[in-house]
Amino acid sequence: MKKANTILLFTGILIVFLGVLTGCAPGGTTQSPGYQYPQGGVGPGWMMGPGGMMRSGGMMGLGRPYQSGASRITMDQAMTIVDNYLQQPGNTDLRVDEIMEFQYNFYVEFSEKSTGINAFEGLIDPYTGDLYPEPGPNMMWNAKYGMMSGVMWGTPGITAPMSVAEEQAAQYAQKFVDGYLPGAKVGQPERFYGYYTLHVLQDGQIYGMLSVNGYTGQVWYHSWHGQFLAEKEFD
Repeated sequence: MKKANTILLFTGILIVFLGVLTGCAPGGTTQSPGYQYPQGGVGPGWMMGPGGMMRSGGMMGLGRPYQSGASRITMDQAMTIVDNYLQQPGNTDLRVDEIMEFQYNFYVEFSEKSTGINAFEGLIDPYTGDLYPEPGPNMMWNAKYGMMSGVMWGTPGITAPMSVAEEQAAQYAQKFVDGYLPGAKVGQPERFYGYYTLHVLQDGQIYGMLSVNGYTGQVWYHSWHGQFLAEKEFD
């Protein structure tokens, strides 16, 4: 069983990594250099979880379908799950900035207390309560906490300043949105290590999220959330 889990882990990593190399990462196909357009209807089956890397002893999986009639956790319960995670040894420099409830998951934004920089993005399964890393940019572009960083592989992460400024990231993101959701706007870029994440707004309300690579300007839409339901921000 242990050998099978190891094979599954590296198979999943290889699939995602090959997708990035070919410009066809989960959630979209490249239409023009620097822009990645989503394919609609991507559900929770492409998530890294349940029982992902933030859970002690967990492994990346391919997800599982939600059961009809299952009991969904509340925002308060999601906050408790995050608080318990922050109490674990080694997480003393982390804080939560935002929790957003979507149809398929709760989105959690973590930042570093010491620097004020956003650290990484997590998801909570709305039925099991498992907390695990968000796929996509959080795993592939995060230079400090992602799969290509020293945290996982034991090698230094990217230390060079991002060549794409916040204003440029917002422009790339808006151009992307204009191509598939005319009339929608993007919010303020939120800086992570190696990329930015922005809210997509339609009629002034949150519609979804996307990220912009801080070195290439590539846009990756977060196609795994589903419909936005609620939001909790922290001071």
